Amino acid sequence: MDNRPVGVFDSGLGGLTAVREIMNILPSENVIYFGDTGRVPYGGRSRETIIKYARQDVQFLQSFDLKAIVIACGTVSTTAMDVITREYTLPIFGVVDPTARRAAGATRNGKIALIGTQATVRSGAYERLIQKWNPEAEVRAYPCPLFVPLVENGRFRRGDIVIETVASEYLKPIRDWGADTLVLGCTHYPLLMDVIGEYLGGGVVLVNSGVEVAADLKRQLRIRDLTADPGQSGDCCYYVSDSVEGFSQLASVFLNRDLSDSVEKVDIEKY
Repeated sequence: MDNRPVGVFDSGLGGLTAVREIMNILPSENVIYFGDTGRVPYGGRSRETIIKYARQDVQFLQSFDLKAIVIACGTVSTTAMDVITREYTLPIFGVVDPTARRAAGATRNGKIALIGTQATVRSGAYERLIQKWNPEAEVRAYPCPLFVPLVENGRFRRGDIVIETVASEYLKPIRDWGADTLVLGCTHYPLLMDVIGEYLGGGVVLVNSGVEVAADLKRQLRIRDLTADPGQSGDCCYYVSDSVEGFSQLASVFLNRDLSDSVEKVDIEKY
């Protein structure tokens, strides 16, 4: 058993969808979450900038005595994962591999669509891994740059004309193509599942990267004998790089529970 916390980071609040799943399936684990809200979104940045930000995020989390880190950010997982895992000895897990594996096994007609940030789509990481697990699959990737800022501003509910208009523009080529599986290649996107599901119809499987990375974390902790004492109740500490005002209200939506824990601001440029 190992009661040290797991660190989780994302470019903003999106990684809280992964934290929610971790809390659900690993209720004994302590979690330290960092959301880089002052620099969100990462998706339109250069590879060099994304790597720089990822290094700073990891350095901050390593100021705690952690047993593992989850990169709950599709952009970092696809763009900087190779660099980060080479530079640090701590076990580090990203969203891409478990999500790609799930999508490869879920498709029935071999047509898999991916939506993500511009950096995620540019990397080609999901396509390579999906075709590794299912060589017969055809994968098409679609950048959705407006989804993250809209979600970060609370515009993700059905009936919101802004998000529904943007979603229909982004998703129409996917519906027209006839994909039966859609990878939500950013941890912000699970908040849009109702909007996306309604537009695409019930026959399309939506693969939630937050769910998949949480399940992978559970498996990896067991393999490494790093699981927490099952008798304890885990908690979560939250850190952000911008104002904490308003974070708790929106974070409660991401977590699907009231956020009673305190939130602290961090000067991430120090790391």
